[in-house]
Amino acid sequence: MSIPLLAYRPSSQNQRVAGFEVANEETPRQYSLEDAPSSGDLDELIWAAYRQILSEHVLLQSYRQGNLESQLRNRAISVRDFVRGLAKSGVFRRLVVETNSNYRLVEVGLKRILGRSPYNKDEELAWSIKIATEGWDGFVDALVDSQEYTQNFGDNTVPYQRRRYQDRPFNLVTPRYASYWRDKQEENRYKWGDIKNFLDMARTVQVTPLRYNSVKTDNIKIPDTSRATPGAVPASINSTASFPLR
Repeated sequence: MSIPLLAYRPSSQNQRVAGFEVANEETPRQYSLEDAPSSGDLDELIWAAYRQILSEHVLLQSYRQGNLESQLRNRAISVRDFVRGLAKSGVFRRLVVETNSNYRLVEVGLKRILGRSPYNKDEELAWSIKIATEGWDGFVDALVDSQEYTQNFGDNTVPYQRRRYQDRPFNLVTPRYASYWRDKQEENRYKWGDIKNFLDMARTVQVTPLRYNSVKTDNIKIPDTSRATPGAVPASINSTASFPLR
């Protein structure tokens, strides 16, 4: 028996308020299946979905989901199902799900699937309980099948950041993992004995102390290197000089 989603009060964010901005180069482009009659247009739509869901600056060939792409090209599935498949893929689970806590997964999921930030901590708590009880796949299904997703993207539009008013793109402010996983990776990279036992290692090093030997200088005979009969140094002086004639 699944626990119903806790009630939370939505706050007033940019995407919930009608905007009057003039479209410019920062306005997100909408990719829809109805506007992709050619194979090239469909390729752009697929790559837009990869950028939105995986949010990787460099998309590797191993990240691609050939089965989902083939079904979408043949119109066997909708863009909604394609987004659902990308969010449930093993690549997404390895890159995002396994490297974040439930609270941060809520933030990442809302930004990449619904195109908005969490309203408040109450919403993060409510959705984190959904992840804890139904898993990541249940959380993805709840977002993709929600009324909010249907109203904004429908079946054939790739999700996008709905408003960017005084806010940078989500892929710049929400990287793949947070500082917790980064610090954990650093601890695993450097073994425990290499740094924390450095003092014990230093104590095992045998250091020979420096000994000073006293030397008396009164018995030292310094050889005389001066010349006994200094003489004139011959110098070659030529009073005449030849210059080339032009």
